[in-house]
This record gives sequence, C-alpha cells and structure tokens, in this order.
Amino acid sequence: MTKSFVAITSDVSKALDTLRREIPDTMQGFSAMAKGALKGGALSELDKELIALAIGVSSRCDACIGFHVKALIRLGVTREQLMETLAICTYMGGGPTLMYAAEAVRAYEEFTARTAAPAA
Repeated sequence: MTKSFVAITSDVSKALDTLRREIPDTMQGFSAMAKGALKGGALSELDKELIALAIGVSSRCDACIGFHVKALIRLGVTREQLMETLAICTYMGGGPTLMYAAEAVRAYEEFTARTAAPAA
C-alpha cells in the first residue's frame, strides 16, 4: 500500500479543523508560534521550512513531511535544495532517517505532479 501525502495532509487538516473548534486557545497559540518561528529574518522563510522538513523527516512524521513539502514548493524550493537537506538528514539520522528522506522525495514528487497537471 502506497501512502498519498495529498490524502495524509487532507485527512490531518480535517482533524486539525476539529481541534481548532474544540481547543481554540491552544490552536491559536500554536499558530502564532508557527507564524513567528517561520517568519523570515536572519534565515529566510525557505531556510526555516527546510529545517522544519528536516525535523519532520528525523521525527518520522508523515503529516509534517507533507505540510512542509507543500510549503517549500509554495516558496519555490529547488529539487537540489530539497535533496541537500535530505542528505544532511540521512547523515545525522542514519538508516531510519534515510527511509523517511525517501518519503519526503515521494511527497515532493506527488505535490509537484499535482501542481504541474492541468486542471480537469
């Protein structure tokens, strides 16, 4: 069975909507923290998203990989930037991280194929 990062991010987004309704203060706080942390400064927003992806890969979090790859594509990440980030993940995390680095490549290819495909 193959994972779909489009499906994973869609499913998790629905659950996050439930959390926004039922624990709004917590979710607003998390959203504010994310916005502040990802804001460009000494590091660009793209650099920060690459770091977030690296942590998601290292943590073996499918949803994190999906959401951060989507954000990276929106920010114009190159395949080379993605691959260099995944190389560092593999170097630091070994074999298990390599398996999730491969998942990040799958997510990148899935999302870029969807953005390149003509609308039906």
